[in-house]
Amino acid sequence: MSLPSQISLREVGPRDGLQNERPVPLAAKLELLEALVAAGLRRIEATAFVSPRAVPAMADAAEVAAELHRWPDVRWSALVASRNGARRALAAGVTELEYVVSAADGHSWANVRRDTATALGDVAPIAATVHAAGGFCEVIVATAWDCPFDGPTSADRVVRVVSEAIGMGADAVCLADTIGTATPARVVSLLEQVRDRHPDVPLGLHMHNTRGMGIAGVLAALQFGVVDIDASIGGLGGCPFAPGASGNVATEETAYLCHDSGIETGTDLGGLIEAARLAQRLVGRPLDSGVLRAGDRPRGPSNSGPGVTKVGRP
Repeated sequence: MSLPSQISLREVGPRDGLQNERPVPLAAKLELLEALVAAGLRRIEATAFVSPRAVPAMADAAEVAAELHRWPDVRWSALVASRNGARRALAAGVTELEYVVSAADGHSWANVRRDTATALGDVAPIAATVHAAGGFCEVIVATAWDCPFDGPTSADRVVRVVSEAIGMGADAVCLADTIGTATPARVVSLLEQVRDRHPDVPLGLHMHNTRGMGIAGVLAALQFGVVDIDASIGGLGGCPFAPGASGNVATEETAYLCHDSGIETGTDLGGLIEAARLAQRLVGRPLDSGVLRAGDRPRGPSNSGPGVTKVGRP
């Protein structure tokens, strides 16, 4: 299959990337947001309105939201896991929300203390509240391929969750490989089954790189035609309620793949590498991104082509 000419790259590092880390001060988070915007990212998941006891790193969600007006040309979003979280996010001025529903009961109980059916039932009231505020409601389907507690998630179950979410008012759906087990063939198989049922619904992909398969899954999805891709600066990330889950696909690795393949992302790779260095300093440990370690490949007049960006800031 052919590759798309451009994709919509959503940066999830400030939320998914930092939720597993020791709390980072607000000023440092804002410094990271500034670096991400400077690198050209225009869709950024800024924070999560979840229980501060369960996820202390996101306790300052309202404070983060209060500063997002600094960058008016960015599509800011926030993750929520309950009706109350949605209300808090809207009250803080964030109107693009991602509501998480785990396709597997085991992970749903660990993550939100409810089974999948109960969590799914909140899509309708959350979507209605978001739409009343003029916002956008996306449902993230967690453990779409495998669950650390229940094992493999059946495609039929995932398709059923997607169908019910859309029927309840979700504007878009994103499939999440929460524990990083999916390989390219499995990625495409599930995407095919979801697309067969819902050809016109915006469909995104959220890959974790736990077993080194994340970027391969992204490439498979791009070849299939999915153009809404999540990534996290430096490969930061993981789910605090999914044993064994580790970092996301790195934003700079995703951009490197796309730029070298002639796919426009709207980002500057050098700026992304600088942002990844900053993220590494903020968390105080080496990050797993190969592009962060090695940098971009040498590019001169003889090998500059479509989608290629400068190493430095524009």
